[in-house]
Amino acid sequence: MGEFLEKSDARRPSIIVVGAGAGGVATAARLAAAGCKVTVVEKNDFSGGRCSLIHRQNYRFDQGPSLLLLPGLFHETFHDLGTSLEDEGVHIVKCEPNYTVHFHDDTAFKMSTDIATMKREIERFEGKEGFERYLGYLQESHRHYELSIIHVLKKNFYSYLSMVRPTFLQYLQTLHPFESVWGRTSMYFKTERLRRVFTFASMYMGMSPFDAPGTYSLLQYTELAEGIWYPIGGFHKVVEALVNIGSRFGVEYHYNSPIKEIQLSADGKRATGVTFQDPSRPPLSADLVICNADLTYAYNQLLPTTTYGKSLTKRETSCSSISFYWALDKQFPELTAHNIFLAEEYGESFDSIFKKHLIPDQPSFYINVPSRVDPTAAPEGCDSIVVLVPVGHLFDSKSDLHEGAQGKPGISQDWDAMVSTARDTILRTIEARLKISLGPHIIDEVVNTPPTWRDSFNLDRGAILGLSHSFFNVLSFRPKTKHPSIKDLYFVGASTHPGTGVPIVLAGAKLVTDQVLRHLGLHHQIPKFFSPEKKGGRNVSPLDVQQSSIVWQAFQVILALIMTYLLWTTFQRVY
Repeated sequence: MGEFLEKSDARRPSIIVVGAGAGGVATAARLAAAGCKVTVVEKNDFSGGRCSLIHRQNYRFDQGPSLLLLPGLFHETFHDLGTSLEDEGVHIVKCEPNYTVHFHDDTAFKMSTDIATMKREIERFEGKEGFERYLGYLQESHRHYELSIIHVLKKNFYSYLSMVRPTFLQYLQTLHPFESVWGRTSMYFKTERLRRVFTFASMYMGMSPFDAPGTYSLLQYTELAEGIWYPIGGFHKVVEALVNIGSRFGVEYHYNSPIKEIQLSADGKRATGVTFQDPSRPPLSADLVICNADLTYAYNQLLPTTTYGKSLTKRETSCSSISFYWALDKQFPELTAHNIFLAEEYGESFDSIFKKHLIPDQPSFYINVPSRVDPTAAPEGCDSIVVLVPVGHLFDSKSDLHEGAQGKPGISQDWDAMVSTARDTILRTIEARLKISLGPHIIDEVVNTPPTWRDSFNLDRGAILGLSHSFFNVLSFRPKTKHPSIKDLYFVGASTHPGTGVPIVLAGAKLVTDQVLRHLGLHHQIPKFFSPEKKGGRNVSPLDVQQSSIVWQAFQVILALIMTYLLWTTFQRVY
């Protein structure tokens, strides 16, 4: 893998990547593989950002993501770098069932990639016709998935004109961006129960299913068609592998290195490097800077204040979370690897989160038990448990732990009180629905709240998933991968195009890499393993030749005859 570097020019473009999150380390590895000299500077003493681990005694917890979705985008990233997940020691296992969804009436629903399981589960509540409608739902969400991969995740949107590409516009209505996930799902499922089962995934983007564009049924589709996966050793294994690949290509990583600002040229028109918060450290210069820090934070804290930067603080953003990390001295097999507990007042719970920015009186919550699929996550006979409770984000970027709502009289964000309420509610809900008592077996606890998310990772308003994915926050409306006025400054991460979530950010890293290399005039030097695999190399059996339908074949024959006739008559007139 080092051959390309040995053949590259002596004067390699120097690039600084600010932030060692998934997008930052993936971009760094790609650029280094293409011959650039890359340095990554990271605020914390670990890589991955939210995609990192918490260790307590012999227990391990995923601080953020715990679901590996869209596995194809992970495999593509490693393939582009001339390797694979397996070769890098990343072993992913499939979780079955996907989830167990628990309702307030002591009923549970198992989500699975197994079609027989889904048939049985759906027919329990909606009968034979319900399963047929489910197949229709899969067909629509499949189209959402495939079209989004091709025309959104793998295409950059440089300006508003990018949205009028004919190849994109012809599919716009098919993607249902002007309808909600809830509205589209309700066309296929008749019971309130199944409508809830097939819409809660919108929370992956920190959005209410009543507001999220219908396109995002693709999230449920990838789970149902491709499954939910988990890397043995924790989700951070993926980031760790990308860091190791980058190191082999010569990337330098500087941890415990918070920066004060992105350094600009004298006229303020070009990024030239970074200055550190530690005044004893000299500035670091480079030909180009790529920022993987939270986008709103970067525009308002690392760059000169602009109207655009201020506008980002007013944009609709995702929710936050209260996350508990519990070490248990006992195993509870009643909990599967992934568990969803849905509130009885489903719609009202989303109003509390997204309109009042509080914790619902009866919150829905997610429980991950990594030790169920990975015994290394907890001591033998014990469980490590992560509980994520979606809550409202901070009212503004300067809100503190006990500050009330500025300009929102009568509403107060008392996080100590909300944490206490959340803990009690979770334990009572689990005991009522599963008839198990977790409380006496919790021997250690770590808690993340919106203020800690903000302080640990510089997340604007403590929003764990960055900017919202409402229609006017995606495509050409989403912040661009390149700064609009400062040259040699690019962005990668959750709040820039194409969006949030580790696999989506990895897709964004590929887009940014391509954009940067074109800008540097190095696109022709991309290593051969960046290129898509060429088809061929295998003898195709006649059994594998794709056949057109008889109707289509007849249409082609008729069309050929008409064209032949028109050409013949034209020939006669001319000659």
